[in-house]
Amino acid sequence: MSEEKRALQTDQPREITLWYTPQSEQGKEVVCYYEQPTPLPGKRWREAALKDTGIWREAAMKEKKRRRWPWIVAACVVLAIISAVVVSLLLHNRPSRNLPSDEDAASSIVDIFADKNTSIPRYQGESDLRLRCRRDHDDVLTAGEIYAKVCPSVVTVVATTNHYSSVGTGIIMSEDGYILTNAHVISGGNSCWVALYSGVTYEAQLVGYDIDEDLAVIKAVDANGLTAAEFGDSEAADVGDTVYAIGNPLGLELQGTLTDGIISAINRNVKVDGRTMTVIQTNAALNNGNSGGPLINAYGQVIGINTLKMSRSESLSEATVEGLGFALPISTVSFVANDIIATGSFHGYPTIGVTVVSVISADNVACVGVLEVTDGSGAAKAGLQSEDLILAVNGQTVSDTKDLLAVRRDHIIGDEITLTVWRDGETFDVAVTLQSDR
Repeated sequence: MSEEKRALQTDQPREITLWYTPQSEQGKEVVCYYEQPTPLPGKRWREAALKDTGIWREAAMKEKKRRRWPWIVAACVVLAIISAVVVSLLLHNRPSRNLPSDEDAASSIVDIFADKNTSIPRYQGESDLRLRCRRDHDDVLTAGEIYAKVCPSVVTVVATTNHYSSVGTGIIMSEDGYILTNAHVISGGNSCWVALYSGVTYEAQLVGYDIDEDLAVIKAVDANGLTAAEFGDSEAADVGDTVYAIGNPLGLELQGTLTDGIISAINRNVKVDGRTMTVIQTNAALNNGNSGGPLINAYGQVIGINTLKMSRSESLSEATVEGLGFALPISTVSFVANDIIATGSFHGYPTIGVTVVSVISADNVACVGVLEVTDGSGAAKAGLQSEDLILAVNGQTVSDTKDLLAVRRDHIIGDEITLTVWRDGETFDVAVTLQSDR
């Protein structure tokens, strides 16, 4: 028998190394245990047992080397922390934010029409800035490519009050920091800030919002060079199309989450708190905190603003039904956003004042036919008549009603547009001032 083995058999105190604690209403009590026949290798008794053997010197040398590693690791950790702090200061150079506490919650995606006193500092928007949507698109992207393309345009929106913070999502629409989100995300706030996917933060001011449309526009203060999202045509979406959502479900802990699904319905009329909203229905997972985030098509274009999900509970604070999410279509969001940016509030949808239908003219040209002209409208004042054919708007050819809607989407109430009209064999231009539908 070796000297080491004889040393290990020296009479040493035995120790408890395993016990079982039952879970009962009578309290926790140790009811059984296992005793190790010989002690586990511990530093003190092992040194004493081996000190007089030939093994001691070699063991001592190994122990000395092992002692160095904690100090080396500690030094590396300290260096890494210092480097991270320096990089953070260089990148951000901004005051730290007070992150929401455990008592704060992700912005509700169910209770969306709570009209609270909102006192976030105001920002005067630019009257010539417009949210424009592309009707064309590039190739279909993979989920990973879509995340890489859109994530830099998604922000975390934190609206704070005297008592709590509301966490939601937003989407960047311009390089200088105009951001779309839901009105219920910022409702009741007295200050607001946003965080980019990179971690850079900005104070945000309120350009304007509309509770009924559940849309708000905020402006990141002193921002420039941001990555603006590409907005697509929600009117071109069909049931069954693949869609994606990026947001902050349940708050900051799951920031930047990507979910996917399909479009379950388009032009879905949903009644919420006595109001009817026309929305895109999707089964992409949406939860509290996704509010204000983008619904994205397969080309990486934002076609909706995620707003609510269906709940089977009568309680507005719960959202338990899965696969029934809804987004505001960009086709309507653009009208609201453009008016808010230009005037600070939403005054209604701009209308030409005609009822139209897609037709083919006698010359076999696809165009838009006027069925009816509304009395007192801009079209009536400009002299349009029923059976007129609209060939172009502002020089852009229109071949169907969607083309006319796409052009109108870039304008606000009070803008003047030029219609190229064919009537009784003659073609002429008329100027029409857009009026509110209210």
